[in-house]
Amino acid sequence: MTRIRKAVFPVAGLGTRFLPATKAIPKEMLTVVDRPVIQHVVDEARAAGIEHLIFVTGRNKGVIEDHFDMAYELDRTLAERGKTKELEELKADLPPAGATSFTRQQAPLGLGHAVWCAREIVGNEPFAVLLPDMLHHGAKPCLKGMIEAYENEPSNVIAVYEVPMSETHQYGILGVDKAGRSGLMPVVSMVEKPPKGTAPSNLAVSGRYILEPEIFKILGTQPRGAGGEIQLTDAMQTLSKSRPFSAYRFSGEIYDTGTKIGFLAANCAYAFDRPDLGPALQEHLKTMLG
Repeated sequence: MTRIRKAVFPVAGLGTRFLPATKAIPKEMLTVVDRPVIQHVVDEARAAGIEHLIFVTGRNKGVIEDHFDMAYELDRTLAERGKTKELEELKADLPPAGATSFTRQQAPLGLGHAVWCAREIVGNEPFAVLLPDMLHHGAKPCLKGMIEAYENEPSNVIAVYEVPMSETHQYGILGVDKAGRSGLMPVVSMVEKPPKGTAPSNLAVSGRYILEPEIFKILGTQPRGAGGEIQLTDAMQTLSKSRPFSAYRFSGEIYDTGTKIGFLAANCAYAFDRPDLGPALQEHLKTMLG
Protein backbone atom coordinates (compact mmCIF):
# COMPACT_ATOMS: atom_id res chain seq x y z
CA MET A 1 0.00 0.00 0.00
CA THR A 2 1.40 3.36 -1.09
CA ARG A 3 0.33 6.45 0.84
CA ILE A 4 -1.79 9.00 -1.05
CA ARG A 5 0.34 12.16 -1.21
CA LYS A 6 -0.82 13.97 -4.34
CA ALA A 7 -4.15 15.35 -5.51
CA VAL A 8 -5.20 16.57 -8.95
CA PHE A 9 -7.66 19.46 -9.35
CA PRO A 10 -9.06 19.87 -12.90
CA VAL A 11 -9.73 23.63 -13.11
CA ALA A 12 -9.62 24.33 -16.86
CA GLY A 13 -13.39 24.63 -17.42
CA LEU A 14 -14.92 27.85 -18.79
CA GLY A 15 -17.85 28.12 -16.39
CA THR A 16 -20.29 29.24 -19.09
CA ARG A 17 -23.30 28.60 -16.86
CA PHE A 18 -22.21 31.55 -14.70
CA LEU A 19 -21.66 34.13 -17.40
CA PRO A 20 -21.20 37.07 -17.23
CA ALA A 21 -19.68 36.55 -13.75
CA THR A 22 -17.08 34.15 -15.17
CA LYS A 23 -16.12 36.28 -18.17
CA ALA A 24 -12.99 37.50 -16.38
CA ILE A 25 -13.04 35.46 -13.15
CA PRO A 26 -12.53 31.67 -13.12
CA LYS A 27 -15.60 29.86 -11.81
CA GLU A 28 -13.36 28.19 -9.21
CA MET A 29 -12.66 31.62 -7.71
CA LEU A 30 -16.32 32.46 -7.10
CA THR A 31 -16.80 32.63 -3.34
CA VAL A 32 -18.85 30.42 -1.08
CA VAL A 33 -19.27 32.85 1.82
CA ASP A 34 -15.77 34.40 1.96
CA ARG A 35 -13.61 31.62 0.51
CA PRO A 36 -13.23 30.71 -3.17
CA VAL A 37 -14.77 27.40 -4.18
CA ILE A 38 -11.31 26.03 -5.00
CA GLN A 39 -10.08 26.97 -1.52
CA HIS A 40 -12.82 24.88 0.10
CA VAL A 41 -11.77 21.87 -1.99
CA VAL A 42 -8.08 22.41 -1.24
CA ASP A 43 -8.99 22.62 2.46
CA GLU A 44 -10.57 19.17 2.14
CA ALA A 45 -7.44 17.78 0.49
CA ARG A 46 -5.07 19.23 3.08
CA ALA A 47 -7.27 17.96 5.93
CA ALA A 48 -6.82 14.48 4.41
CA GLY A 49 -3.03 14.77 4.53
CA ILE A 50 -2.40 15.63 0.87
CA GLU A 51 1.11 17.06 0.47
CA HIS A 52 1.22 18.09 -3.21
CA LEU A 53 -1.56 19.99 -4.97
CA ILE A 54 -1.66 19.65 -8.78
CA PHE A 55 -3.85 22.09 -10.71
CA VAL A 56 -4.70 21.36 -14.34
CA THR A 57 -5.48 24.82 -15.70
CA GLY A 58 -6.42 26.54 -18.95
CA ARG A 59 -6.43 30.03 -20.38
CA ASN A 60 -7.33 32.93 -18.04
CA LYS A 61 -6.77 30.82 -14.92
CA GLY A 62 -3.63 32.61 -13.70
CA VAL A 63 -5.53 34.10 -10.76
CA ILE A 64 -5.80 30.60 -9.26
CA GLU A 65 -2.03 30.37 -9.21
CA ASP A 66 -1.84 33.84 -7.68
CA HIS A 67 -4.35 32.85 -4.99
CA PHE A 68 -2.07 30.06 -3.78
CA ASP A 69 1.01 32.30 -3.79
CA MET A 70 2.21 34.99 -1.41
CA ALA A 71 0.79 38.49 -1.89
CA TYR A 72 3.63 40.65 -0.61
CA GLU A 73 1.91 44.02 -0.99
CA LEU A 74 -1.27 42.79 0.71
CA ASP A 75 0.67 41.13 3.53
CA ARG A 76 2.67 44.28 4.14
CA THR A 77 -0.43 46.47 4.15
CA LEU A 78 -2.23 44.18 6.61
CA ALA A 79 0.83 44.17 8.89
CA GLU A 80 1.13 47.96 8.78
CA ARG A 81 -2.55 48.36 9.66
CA GLY A 82 -2.37 45.91 12.53
CA LYS A 83 -4.77 43.42 10.92
CA THR A 84 -3.04 40.47 12.54
CA LYS A 85 -6.03 38.12 12.42
CA GLU A 86 -6.52 38.55 8.66
CA LEU A 87 -2.78 38.14 8.04
CA GLU A 88 -2.60 34.93 10.04
CA GLU A 89 -5.62 33.51 8.19
CA LEU A 90 -3.93 34.16 4.84
CA LYS A 91 -0.73 32.50 6.04
CA ALA A 92 -2.64 29.43 7.26
CA ASP A 93 -4.24 28.99 3.81
CA LEU A 94 -0.90 29.25 1.98
CA PRO A 95 0.50 25.85 0.91
CA PRO A 96 4.16 25.21 1.78
CA ALA A 97 6.78 26.24 -0.77
CA GLY A 98 7.03 23.68 -3.56
CA ALA A 99 3.73 21.99 -2.63
CA THR A 100 1.78 23.24 -5.66
CA SER A 101 2.18 22.48 -9.36
CA PHE A 102 0.32 23.93 -12.34
CA THR A 103 0.06 22.34 -15.77
CA ARG A 104 -1.98 23.33 -18.83
CA GLN A 105 -4.76 21.49 -20.58
CA GLN A 106 -4.44 23.28 -23.91
CA ALA A 107 -7.66 21.92 -25.43
CA PRO A 108 -11.07 21.16 -23.83
CA LEU A 109 -10.90 17.40 -24.35
CA GLY A 110 -12.71 16.28 -21.20
CA LEU A 111 -12.05 15.20 -17.63
CA GLY A 112 -10.03 12.16 -18.63
CA HIS A 113 -7.69 14.32 -20.69
CA ALA A 114 -7.33 16.79 -17.80
CA VAL A 115 -6.28 13.99 -15.46
CA TRP A 116 -3.86 12.63 -18.10
CA CYS A 117 -2.21 16.07 -18.31
CA ALA A 118 -1.01 15.60 -14.69
CA ARG A 119 0.76 12.30 -15.41
CA GLU A 120 4.35 13.56 -15.29
CA ILE A 121 3.79 15.36 -11.98
CA VAL A 122 1.93 12.48 -10.33
CA GLY A 123 4.45 9.85 -11.41
CA ASN A 124 4.11 6.17 -10.56
CA GLU A 125 1.99 6.34 -7.41
CA PRO A 126 -1.72 6.35 -6.55
CA PHE A 127 -3.29 9.79 -6.33
CA ALA A 128 -6.53 11.61 -5.60
CA VAL A 129 -8.73 13.59 -7.99
CA LEU A 130 -11.11 16.24 -6.65
CA LEU A 131 -13.61 17.99 -8.93
CA PRO A 132 -13.76 21.60 -7.69
CA ASP A 133 -17.43 22.11 -8.54
CA MET A 134 -18.53 19.51 -6.00
CA LEU A 135 -18.40 20.68 -2.39
CA HIS A 136 -18.67 17.86 0.16
CA HIS A 137 -20.07 19.25 3.40
CA GLY A 138 -19.99 16.93 6.40
CA ALA A 139 -18.52 16.16 9.81
CA LYS A 140 -15.58 14.28 8.24
CA PRO A 141 -13.93 15.55 5.04
CA CYS A 142 -14.82 13.18 2.21
CA LEU A 143 -11.27 12.57 1.01
CA LYS A 144 -10.07 11.92 4.57
CA GLY A 145 -12.63 9.15 4.92
CA MET A 146 -11.70 7.73 1.51
CA ILE A 147 -8.00 7.62 2.36
CA GLU A 148 -8.65 5.97 5.73
CA ALA A 149 -10.72 3.28 3.99
CA TYR A 150 -8.08 2.91 1.27
CA GLU A 151 -5.36 2.36 3.86
CA ASN A 152 -7.38 -0.52 5.34
CA GLU A 153 -8.34 -1.98 1.96
CA PRO A 154 -6.24 -0.65 -0.95
CA SER A 155 -8.02 -0.28 -4.30
CA ASN A 156 -9.19 2.38 -6.70
CA VAL A 157 -11.86 4.27 -4.73
CA ILE A 158 -14.80 6.34 -6.01
CA ALA A 159 -16.94 8.43 -3.66
CA VAL A 160 -20.70 8.08 -4.09
CA TYR A 161 -23.88 9.46 -2.57
CA GLU A 162 -27.52 8.49 -2.77
CA VAL A 163 -29.82 10.20 -5.27
CA PRO A 164 -33.51 9.49 -6.00
CA MET A 165 -33.96 6.58 -8.42
CA SER A 166 -36.04 8.90 -10.58
CA GLU A 167 -32.92 11.07 -11.13
CA THR A 168 -30.27 8.41 -11.75
CA HIS A 169 -30.30 9.13 -15.50
CA GLN A 170 -28.59 12.47 -14.73
CA TYR A 171 -25.50 10.96 -13.07
CA GLY A 172 -22.70 8.46 -13.32
CA ILE A 173 -24.01 5.47 -11.35
CA LEU A 174 -22.17 2.56 -9.74
CA GLY A 175 -23.45 -0.96 -9.20
CA VAL A 176 -21.95 -2.34 -5.98
CA ASP A 177 -21.66 -5.45 -3.83
CA LYS A 178 -21.87 -5.63 -0.03
CA ALA A 179 -19.40 -3.54 1.96
CA GLY A 180 -16.24 -5.13 3.32
CA ARG A 181 -14.45 -4.59 6.61
CA SER A 182 -13.44 -1.02 5.76
CA GLY A 183 -16.92 0.01 4.67
CA LEU A 184 -15.89 0.10 1.02
CA MET A 185 -18.30 -1.54 -1.45
CA PRO A 186 -16.80 -3.52 -4.35
CA VAL A 187 -17.82 -1.94 -7.66
CA VAL A 188 -19.37 -4.40 -10.11
CA SER A 189 -20.54 -1.94 -12.79
CA MET A 190 -20.17 1.69 -13.88
CA VAL A 191 -22.79 3.38 -16.03
CA GLU A 192 -22.68 6.97 -17.24
CA LYS A 193 -26.20 8.50 -17.21
CA PRO A 194 -28.15 5.24 -17.60
CA PRO A 195 -31.55 5.43 -19.33
CA LYS A 196 -34.48 5.75 -16.92
CA GLY A 197 -35.33 2.48 -15.23
CA THR A 198 -32.00 0.78 -16.00
CA ALA A 199 -29.68 2.08 -13.25
CA PRO A 200 -27.98 -0.67 -11.19
CA SER A 201 -28.37 1.40 -8.00
CA ASN A 202 -29.02 4.94 -6.80
CA LEU A 203 -25.37 5.58 -5.89
CA ALA A 204 -24.09 8.52 -7.92
CA VAL A 205 -20.43 9.43 -8.42
CA SER A 206 -19.71 12.57 -6.40
CA GLY A 207 -16.46 13.88 -7.91
CA ARG A 208 -13.86 12.35 -5.57
CA TYR A 209 -11.51 9.57 -6.71
CA ILE A 210 -8.43 7.65 -5.61
CA LEU A 211 -6.81 6.14 -8.69
CA GLU A 212 -3.82 3.95 -9.41
CA PRO A 213 -1.22 5.32 -11.87
CA GLU A 214 -2.06 2.63 -14.45
CA ILE A 215 -4.99 4.87 -15.41
CA PHE A 216 -2.58 7.20 -17.27
CA LYS A 217 -1.55 4.61 -19.85
CA ILE A 218 -5.21 3.89 -20.58
CA LEU A 219 -6.09 7.58 -20.86
CA GLY A 220 -3.19 8.12 -23.23
CA THR A 221 -4.37 5.53 -25.73
CA GLN A 222 -8.15 5.26 -25.48
CA PRO A 223 -10.34 6.80 -28.22
CA ARG A 224 -12.59 9.74 -27.54
CA GLY A 225 -15.97 8.91 -26.06
CA ALA A 226 -19.19 10.83 -25.43
CA GLY A 227 -19.11 14.42 -26.65
CA GLY A 228 -15.87 13.78 -28.54
CA GLU A 229 -13.98 13.92 -25.24
CA ILE A 230 -11.60 11.58 -23.43
CA GLN A 231 -13.83 10.27 -20.66
CA LEU A 232 -12.45 9.31 -17.25
CA THR A 233 -15.33 6.85 -16.78
CA ASP A 234 -14.30 4.96 -19.92
CA ALA A 235 -10.74 4.61 -18.62
CA MET A 236 -11.94 3.46 -15.20
CA GLN A 237 -14.12 0.81 -16.84
CA THR A 238 -11.08 -0.49 -18.70
CA LEU A 239 -8.89 -0.46 -15.58
CA SER A 240 -11.59 -2.25 -13.57
CA LYS A 241 -11.07 -5.36 -15.75
CA SER A 242 -7.67 -5.88 -14.14
CA ARG A 243 -7.72 -3.85 -10.91
CA PRO A 244 -10.29 -3.65 -8.09
CA PHE A 245 -12.55 -0.63 -7.69
CA SER A 246 -14.48 0.25 -4.54
CA ALA A 247 -17.21 2.75 -3.69
CA TYR A 248 -17.04 4.97 -0.61
CA ARG A 249 -20.41 6.28 0.58
CA PHE A 250 -20.21 9.92 1.70
CA SER A 251 -22.74 10.64 4.43
CA GLY A 252 -22.81 14.45 4.32
CA GLU A 253 -24.38 16.93 1.92
CA ILE A 254 -23.03 17.59 -1.57
CA TYR A 255 -23.47 20.89 -3.40
CA ASP A 256 -22.82 21.18 -7.11
CA THR A 257 -21.51 24.74 -7.30
CA GLY A 258 -21.41 24.42 -11.08
CA THR A 259 -25.17 25.04 -10.98
CA LYS A 260 -26.73 28.25 -9.73
CA ILE A 261 -29.04 26.54 -7.25
CA GLY A 262 -26.21 24.38 -5.92
CA PHE A 263 -23.99 27.43 -5.58
CA LEU A 264 -26.65 29.39 -3.66
CA ALA A 265 -27.42 26.40 -1.43
CA ALA A 266 -23.71 25.95 -0.65
CA ASN A 267 -23.46 29.59 0.42
CA CYS A 268 -26.35 29.11 2.83
CA ALA A 269 -25.04 25.83 4.24
CA TYR A 270 -21.51 27.11 4.85
CA ALA A 271 -22.82 30.38 6.30
CA PHE A 272 -25.15 28.53 8.69
CA ASP A 273 -22.06 26.77 10.12
CA ARG A 274 -20.57 30.11 11.11
CA PRO A 275 -21.61 31.54 14.50
CA ASP A 276 -20.81 35.03 13.23
CA LEU A 277 -23.13 34.64 10.24
CA GLY A 278 -25.54 31.75 10.71
CA PRO A 279 -28.08 33.18 13.17
CA ALA A 280 -28.31 36.55 11.41
CA LEU A 281 -28.67 34.94 7.98
CA GLN A 282 -31.42 32.66 9.21
CA GLU A 283 -33.33 35.66 10.56
CA HIS A 284 -32.96 37.46 7.23
CA LEU A 285 -34.22 34.42 5.35
CA LYS A 286 -37.21 34.07 7.67
CA THR A 287 -38.12 37.68 6.99
CA MET A 288 -37.70 37.27 3.24
CA LEU A 289 -39.81 34.11 3.21
CA GLY A 290 -42.52 35.68 5.33
